[in-house]
Amino acid sequence: MTPAVEAAKAAGVAYELLAYEHDPRSAAYGVEAAEALGLPPEAVFKTLVAKVDGRLVVGVVPVAAHLDLKALAAASGGRRAEMAPPAEAERATGYVVGGISPFGQKRRLPAVIDESTLGLETVHVSAGRRGLEIALAPADLVRLAGATVVAITRD
Repeated sequence: MTPAVEAAKAAGVAYELLAYEHDPRSAAYGVEAAEALGLPPEAVFKTLVAKVDGRLVVGVVPVAAHLDLKALAAASGGRRAEMAPPAEAERATGYVVGGISPFGQKRRLPAVIDESTLGLETVHVSAGRRGLEIALAPADLVRLAGATVVAITRD
């Protein structure tokens, strides 16, 4: 199992694993997951790694939405945010891009989760590899990620 699944198991949270065949030609990993699993896009969240004033921060937003970098910076107590280079995100988290989980990371990064999770009964995030999603309650996601919850999306 992946470190994300091990973290959920160790925390004693209820979860469900959902696997699908990842298409290596796909670069829209979250949208691919939602479509392959027949899930509504507003219930599937992508984990994005950004740099806020030079330090790495995780933003978790619905797959159909865009991360608002200014909102992420503000929520992280910073002034400026930009997307982290993929290699840097992979090194820090221990996961590959498209399979980065908001928890169970090699080095736990500060996390901000979009407030839209709170209106859902179950959320789906990467379980630590492409083609594997973990479904859990929003409160458990917030706890496992040690996250702040605020609005960080833009259309």
